[in-house]
Amino acid sequence: MKLDKKDLLLYAVTDRSWLDGRTLYEQVQQALQGGVTMLQLREKNRSGQELFHEAMQIKKLCARYEVPFIINDNVFLAQETDADGVHLGQNDMDAGSARARLGPDKIIGVTARTVQQALAAQAQGADYIGTGAVFATATKQDAQVIGPKQLKGICNAVTIPAVAIGGITGENMAELSGSGICGIAVVSALFARPDIRLAAEQLRKKAEGMIWNHFTGNL
Repeated sequence: MKLDKKDLLLYAVTDRSWLDGRTLYEQVQQALQGGVTMLQLREKNRSGQELFHEAMQIKKLCARYEVPFIINDNVFLAQETDADGVHLGQNDMDAGSARARLGPDKIIGVTARTVQQALAAQAQGADYIGTGAVFATATKQDAQVIGPKQLKGICNAVTIPAVAIGGITGENMAELSGSGICGIAVVSALFARPDIRLAAEQLRKKAEGMIWNHFTGNL
């Protein structure tokens, strides 16, 4: 699956901190029903067959909604599950090595917090950049906050699309207008909400207004 820029519009990143009696599968299903356009399975504390089976279930669910399914960090799991792609941090396998392992048709995203990191990821063959935290976030308390100005600088430096992440909500999203991003990635703004489907619908509507209107439909 090749990346379509529009797939980045509302990028959901899973976090089981807010299951509240629901399964992760149920949460993802509600998010997909609400209109998320890409789904990343981020599991830092699970491994082995349990993680493999969960990934396969969610991959099939995403396929039903025609939404790309991305694995966080774990290139080997992405290969085993034939996921649509992988998202890599600065301390993970580099994009070039991941491309060599996964092949030309998989989506590879890389976290970049500086222009230098973004340019390096692009040179290594990344399909998109995930950049942030653009705002302070309780989801990743040790994350370096870069702010909208640095976000814009990163977007202007590369030709591949960028998605913003970190503390983004429906209330502060407008501050990213004109930054050059093609989408927003959300965690708590979606999965911490009691009505995940409604939260996704509202976030998507605001993202469309902020991003698609800026690009005047040229995404």
